[in-house]
Amino acid sequence: MDIWRETLPEFDGDALEAKYARQSGREFSNAERDAFAKLERIAIRFALADRVLISTPMWNFGIPYKLKQWFDLIVQPGLTFRFDPAQGYFPLLKDRPTIVILASGSDFVTGMNRGRIDMATPYLREALRFIGVSDIRFALIGPTTGPAESARFARQAAHRHLAELAAGF
Repeated sequence: MDIWRETLPEFDGDALEAKYARQSGREFSNAERDAFAKLERIAIRFALADRVLISTPMWNFGIPYKLKQWFDLIVQPGLTFRFDPAQGYFPLLKDRPTIVILASGSDFVTGMNRGRIDMATPYLREALRFIGVSDIRFALIGPTTGPAESARFARQAAHRHLAELAAGF
């Protein structure tokens, strides 16, 4: 799924009300049912995947808004997780091999990130784990900006790492 080419529905209005209806056990209105059906189609598409590849840049220390929107659409009660008042949250998806390629202008691979913080990796790890995907391997690429030699070395190292990951994917 190319989230930049596909039109993702907004998570507002009837979709948001459908989430609240689901959480409270209330029946959907017709508009809420239609809105939730769109979320279901996206979540089912993900749930049926045998393997997952997420390739994303790091923007402003986190993930791009379209990727966050996609997570907001699929992380829904009854679709990808459930909640038990006595026991807490439970993921509903089966685990599957997942590779996350994360490119950054900073060097989070060697730790030479000049004090910048990577909030993308922990967010992606936790969001996926929350819905049942914990077999996650990260391939960090960085720096992608700055001196040409450093960026070239980072790309070469990332390609070697990705080749290793692909062998077991």
